[in-house]
Amino acid sequence: MAQDERDETLRELDGIRQSIDNIDAALVHLLAERFKFTQQVGRLKATHGLPPADPERERSQIQRLRTLAEGAHLDPAFAEKWFNFVVAEVIHHHVILAGDQNAAPAAEAATADSAHPGDAHSGPAAMSGPKPGPAHVTPKPPATAS
Repeated sequence: MAQDERDETLRELDGIRQSIDNIDAALVHLLAERFKFTQQVGRLKATHGLPPADPERERSQIQRLRTLAEGAHLDPAFAEKWFNFVVAEVIHHHVILAGDQNAAPAAEAATADSAHPGDAHSGPAAMSGPKPGPAHVTPKPPATAS
């Protein structure tokens, strides 16, 4: 490869990587916004004594996201794994908001049970890397009346 051709290839590679970096930044900001809304859901659930997990909604969302993924030419199994990973973190926050640390194993089991049948690679464990601790948004305790 001639030096001019190599330089042009490296410039093109840098441009593509900048686009990827921009998308990654947008995803982080979108996840932060998503977690702001899930914190509101968690506070409502905690205030009204609702369980942290909602397996029926999770199943519905998984199906919706799998369909969206197919339309976007993205592997539906990957979309499901991503969703299960995010939902596990959301439920973790909801358990904290509810002040019910003993519900965490049950909530995580409910998330695992909502995985797509027959897919041994679904659920939070399917995502590579360690599970993050409470991230994205620090849970706020439920408001108390003065």
